[in-house]
Amino acid sequence: MNRPSDQPAILPFVVMCAGMFMALLDIQVVASSLQDVGGGLSAARDEISWVQTAYLIAEIIMIPLSGWLSRVFSTRWLFTASAAGFTLSSLLCALAWNIESMIAFRALQGLLGASMIPTVFTSSFHYFQGKRRVYSAAVIGTIASIAPTLGPVIGGWITDTLDWHWLFYINVLPGLAITVLVPMLVRIDRPDLSLLRGADYPGILLMAVFLGTLEYVLEEGTRWNWFGDATIRDCAWIAGIAGVLFVARSLSFANPVVDLRALGNRNFAVGCVLSFITGIGIFTTIYLTPLFLGYVRGFSAWQTGLAIFSTGAASLVGVPIYIALARRFDTRWLMMFGLASFGLSMWSYSFITHDWGAAELLFPQVLRGLPQVFAVAPSVTLGLGSLPPERLKYASGLFNMMRNLGGAVGIAVSAAIINDATNLHFQRIAAHLTPANAAMQRFVQGTAQHYAALPASPGAGHDAALRQLWQLAYREASTLAFADAFRAIMLAFVVATLLVPLLRRVAAPPTQAADAH
Repeated sequence: MNRPSDQPAILPFVVMCAGMFMALLDIQVVASSLQDVGGGLSAARDEISWVQTAYLIAEIIMIPLSGWLSRVFSTRWLFTASAAGFTLSSLLCALAWNIESMIAFRALQGLLGASMIPTVFTSSFHYFQGKRRVYSAAVIGTIASIAPTLGPVIGGWITDTLDWHWLFYINVLPGLAITVLVPMLVRIDRPDLSLLRGADYPGILLMAVFLGTLEYVLEEGTRWNWFGDATIRDCAWIAGIAGVLFVARSLSFANPVVDLRALGNRNFAVGCVLSFITGIGIFTTIYLTPLFLGYVRGFSAWQTGLAIFSTGAASLVGVPIYIALARRFDTRWLMMFGLASFGLSMWSYSFITHDWGAAELLFPQVLRGLPQVFAVAPSVTLGLGSLPPERLKYASGLFNMMRNLGGAVGIAVSAAIINDATNLHFQRIAAHLTPANAAMQRFVQGTAQHYAALPASPGAGHDAALRQLWQLAYREASTLAFADAFRAIMLAFVVATLLVPLLRRVAAPPTQAADAH
């Protein structure tokens, strides 16, 4: 097996990071363009969300398997196959002819491209040792945080400039380049096909059933009134039973596909929790902000992208600041600062009003984006870096899955909050819209007179005024519900900030440690 000194580390690492960036970007690249995709494929509104959901379900299932697969086929060939499969499925997504084919191809895209994400995490420990890991962790942390953030921005620009098909066509050329370059540059380990014999196939099946049904419950629960729906109820039971059996199997089997025993390491266990909460913050705010701008403000895909661009720009500015500080200070306190700043940003989001746009979002997004790498990068070195090299590949899949699972849980919970809180706030607002409310009476009378004066709507003035009053009340109720969702995320980051002192400082390993990969 080749050692890091046998070849320059930078180029293969950069190529692999490009693949990771593509896989993470495509989670959210359709976020601001779902209406365009749905319109182009004649899809119903309740079907459009599955363009994202299918990708996320498949990715969450595959990421934990990546450690075992990289041992079987080697990092080099697993990454090559993942890049090739991701490129082909991206082309199929662009050529989708209806919503059903799009959902199937998006699931395939997530399934095939997922291995590029955790593989980069483990490879960084091979290529970089000692203080150089600060740089590699900063790069990985930046990609993990900024790629989903830039997804709606890039997607919105592409959709408005070209059309939604190019959301997927843009993956083809870089995907082909990565597919060609990885076999030429990456030399980390050798394949071991003997691992296919005696592998924990029941554990793989249980994990797939558990994660797939859990993700379905989380994504579809709000739409179908949670456990009031028979399908949601059945899937929840299946997820619970499969999850218990999977944990029992993984803890009792000699060579499980996911190393749950690594959770016995305090740093790794706390790191997984922090990765989960960070996933809540990153993915849920990316979900909520375009949703607010699209449905409350009526922004187009490109306007939405421009409005949230400041988050990505601030994240890039934060990278050199983090690198400079990480060389001088304990990364645990830098992480505490990043998580606390994220929570403070969510608190500032909670003052959102119906007229917020790019200008009003600027400060909360900078406050969230600038220290984002502070929240993500230290978890790589403190969580994964605390494990011995022989356990790293199996544990890395679990670590990365926790971030995506956090995103799925965060989106599901925030969707439930918005649904329930909108109804609650609307009822409270409507309770004050009575004939005794003089301001309301003046609004209705003025609006009714305006519509009555129009030749196209004689006699319809009062109904039009009431309809407009209902729309205004619903808009305000929706805005208050979004504020509630942001406060819930803030509470999660308060918990995360308080957990950081539980992490132990990780000493830089000797250079030869990476050879075990």
